[in-house]
Amino acid sequence: MSSTSATQPGDEAGTEAAAPAAVLGGGGGLPRGVLILFGCAMAVITVAGIRAVHGIAGPAFLAVVLAIAAAPVRTLLADRGVPRWIGTTLSILVVYVGIVLLAGGMLLAAAKFATLVPEYQAQFAELVAQAGDLLRDLGVDSAQIQAILASFDLSRVVSVVTLVLSGTVSVATNLVFIVTLVLFVCLDAGSFGQYLESLRGEHSEFVEALSSFSRLTRTYLIVSTAFGLVVALIDTGLLYALGIPGALLWGLLAFITNYIPNIGFVLGLVPPAILGLLEGGPGLMLIVIVAYSAINVIIQSVIQPKLVGDAVGLSASITFLSLVVWAWILGPVGAVLAVPLTLLVRCIFVDVDPAARWFGGLIGTASSVPAATAPTADGSAGPGSEDVAGEAASAEPRP
Repeated sequence: MSSTSATQPGDEAGTEAAAPAAVLGGGGGLPRGVLILFGCAMAVITVAGIRAVHGIAGPAFLAVVLAIAAAPVRTLLADRGVPRWIGTTLSILVVYVGIVLLAGGMLLAAAKFATLVPEYQAQFAELVAQAGDLLRDLGVDSAQIQAILASFDLSRVVSVVTLVLSGTVSVATNLVFIVTLVLFVCLDAGSFGQYLESLRGEHSEFVEALSSFSRLTRTYLIVSTAFGLVVALIDTGLLYALGIPGALLWGLLAFITNYIPNIGFVLGLVPPAILGLLEGGPGLMLIVIVAYSAINVIIQSVIQPKLVGDAVGLSASITFLSLVVWAWILGPVGAVLAVPLTLLVRCIFVDVDPAARWFGGLIGTASSVPAATAPTADGSAGPGSEDVAGEAASAEPRP
């Protein structure tokens, strides 16, 4: 008999199936550096695509985050025996009220600033004249002084500030799209949770990653809201004590801009600082800037990023970088949703893959997704199923 055994069909199939793996990264395949460059190129193409449709992608993700934030309302009511349609309706109403309050607050702040500043036209003219005298004393040529002073236009200042404030709610131009999408997302939330539970046996890692994303997103919103209330109360009291007009409104503005990580307080500082300049001169403006910065930098740029990072598993540096990157990709709404968007990226590329979870420690803390376990012999899901299962169980089956 020949010592060479015949090749079985199964062996050939196995060899063909293993070939792509060998080409992509196995022994004798492409070098790791080439694979990294290939991945970076794909990331650039993906980012360019998202940026090209930022007018749709930004509002769409905002609607998803708002639906995630309102999900506990439906779950709580379902646990108390309230019919599913009532819980869904109330969760939708909660989202709509939140949209109206946040967007309305920003627009009200812009409108109030636009009406207050023109009342200080005389004070502004006096400040400009004092600035001209100071430049003249410093030896600046009269023609240059005239050119510089001509650039100081109070109406231009008002238009710039109101444009910036209104830009943070530019997503309001897509309000119909957001409202409609929130409606459908909330209506589908119950059946979506049930479907995720049906996937737990075969795709448990994916289910756990999405569960972690929704849980951490709500944690981030709760922490940011709590810090926003604290900052708003302190800023309102400070501005009221200094005699700045519209102190309560600027406190509301500080609360809203607190959702922009790290630098949100700068947007809330501009109107009261300008009003301080017009109301009491450079001295009062300096007091407002120093006091505001001391309060907000300590709370919003030091304490809050640390606590938020610890709560959601992102380092302070990653939080700040995510603000810059997502603001560039999606515009103002990207700055507001920088942390939830980063959590989603981590969910897709890190948490869902047990072999990649070591990377979570490089961008914050180790992955918070528990190790998925297969269903037990009695058919129950393993540990870590409460988040998705809770919402799924609270949803009545559709007829």
